[in-house]
Amino acid sequence: MSTTSAISGGGFSIDEEESTEARIRRLISENPVIIFSRRSSCCMCHVMKKLLATIGVHPTVIELDDHEIAYLPTPPAHDGLSFRNPAPAVFIGGTCVGGLESLVALHLSGHLVPKLVEVGALWV
Repeated sequence: MSTTSAISGGGFSIDEEESTEARIRRLISENPVIIFSRRSSCCMCHVMKKLLATIGVHPTVIELDDHEIAYLPTPPAHDGLSFRNPAPAVFIGGTCVGGLESLVALHLSGHLVPKLVEVGALWV
C-alpha cells in the first residue's frame, strides 16, 4: 500500500500486524476525503483529484495493489446498479461516494460542496 498525501504534516502510521482491511477502514475514518486508486497510472484518479482541487479540496490518495482492491468497502447500490470497478473510489466523511462518475454526478447535482463543508474538508 502506497500513500500520497497533499496534507502537510499528515503522517500515516503503519502497523505491520494490522490487516489490509483494518488499515483501509482506519484510513477512511482518519481522512475527510480520501481516494483509493490502483498502483498503475490512473487517469480517473487524476480527474477526481483535479475536480476536488478546483473546488479547494486536496484529498489524501492511497495507491493499492491489485490484491488490496478487494478490501475496499463498496457504496450502497443505487437503482439496482452494481459498483463494478472498486478503484478509484472516493470516500467523503467515511462514506463511499463511488468512482469518478458518482463524484461528477454529486458535483453536478450541487451536493458535493455542501457534503465537503459538512465533513470539514472545505471552508466557505
